[in-house]
Amino acid sequence: MAPTVEYEKALQAQGQQRVAGLDEAGRGCWAGPVVAAAVMLAPQVLAFPTLLAGVDDSKVLSAKQREVGYRRIKTQAQGIGIGVVPAYIIDGLGILPATRLAMLIALLSLPSSPSALLIDAVTLPLLLPQTVLIKGDARSLSIAAASVVAKVTRDRLMREADLAYPGYSFGLHKGYGTAAHRKALAKLGPCFLHRLSFRPLRDMETLNGR
Repeated sequence: MAPTVEYEKALQAQGQQRVAGLDEAGRGCWAGPVVAAAVMLAPQVLAFPTLLAGVDDSKVLSAKQREVGYRRIKTQAQGIGIGVVPAYIIDGLGILPATRLAMLIALLSLPSSPSALLIDAVTLPLLLPQTVLIKGDARSLSIAAASVVAKVTRDRLMREADLAYPGYSFGLHKGYGTAAHRKALAKLGPCFLHRLSFRPLRDMETLNGR
């Protein structure tokens, strides 16, 4: 079932007119940043959610579908904010605090402040009303839109990283723990983009490039 605007409308009925959906991409990767996005859908989308037909949890969409969805979201969003937290900060804070930091940066990047939040599985240290939804990217259209924006943004960053750090195939696996990525690590060792606190990085004896 496609995500709906049921939660957004429930918040509207409570007087919350500026609802932001939040999600992240890249929490489980061996390399690259964690990227969060905050999306406030325009009133016309809440009235006619078919304007974003096809936007869904980014994990169930192909790369092409995500790119198409991303372009449509940009035309139908009241505001989009993005937060990027790099690997060395993830190593210093831990992945969950780093994810929260990315979400806070995304919120601060919005053109206007939201009055309530819909978040996929994470709570934030804010006084704003928060509705935390497990598998929220499959249930709320705002969160689904944020998941698409976060994933597309992160994939683009990793394709750029592929040019800066050739040999790791970041453009293909996007920093996730694939067999090809493990093989590149065995040959080249970690680079600046790798999360040294993550396995198998922290189990490696030689940390090249850091």
